[in-house]
Amino acid sequence: MEEVRILIVEDEGIVAKDIQNRLKKLGYSVAGIVASGEDAVKKAEETRPDLVLMDIKLKGEMNGIGAAEQIRKRFDIPVIYLTAYADEDTIERAKVTEPFGYMLKPFEERELRSNIEMALYKHKMEKRLRESKQWLATTLKSIGDAVIATDEKGCVAFMNPVAESLTGWKQEEAIGKKLTEV
Repeated sequence: MEEVRILIVEDEGIVAKDIQNRLKKLGYSVAGIVASGEDAVKKAEETRPDLVLMDIKLKGEMNGIGAAEQIRKRFDIPVIYLTAYADEDTIERAKVTEPFGYMLKPFEERELRSNIEMALYKHKMEKRLRESKQWLATTLKSIGDAVIATDEKGCVAFMNPVAESLTGWKQEEAIGKKLTEV
C-alpha cells in the first residue's frame, strides 16, 4: 500500500509535534508542518500531500478556513479541520469549504485514524465520480444523434450539440426547463 502523506497546519509547536508523532505512530508520513494559512497553501503546492490536517485559528493574515478553501480549489486536496472551536459561526464558515472532517481538540488516535481513512476514501470516490461524469459527458456530446437527458421531474439536465441544433436551444438555456417546453 502506498504511503499516505499528510500536511499539518498548526500554529502551536507542541501540538503540531504531538500530531506529527501520532501520525507516524499510525503509519502515515508527514509532508510538512506549517503555522500559517499562507504557508499552508505554499507547502501544499510544493509537496502535494494526500491530505491536510488544518487548524482554523492560525498565525498570519489567512486563517485555516481561507487556506482550506484555496487548497481544495487549487489542488483538490482534502482537508480535515482539527480545532478547539465548535461555535456555530465557525462551523458554518468551515462548511462552505467542504471539509472531509471536523475534529475537536483534544482527540484520540483512533478518531484521528478513522477520520483520515474516511476522508481519503471519500476523496477517492469523489474523484472517480467526477471522472465518470466527464467521460459520460464527452461520450454523449460526441454521439451523432440528438440526446436530451431529463431529471425525474422531466426537466432538461443535459443536451448534446446535435440536440441543441435540432431544438434551437442552447444547453445552458434549456437546463431546468420542462422537456415539453424545449
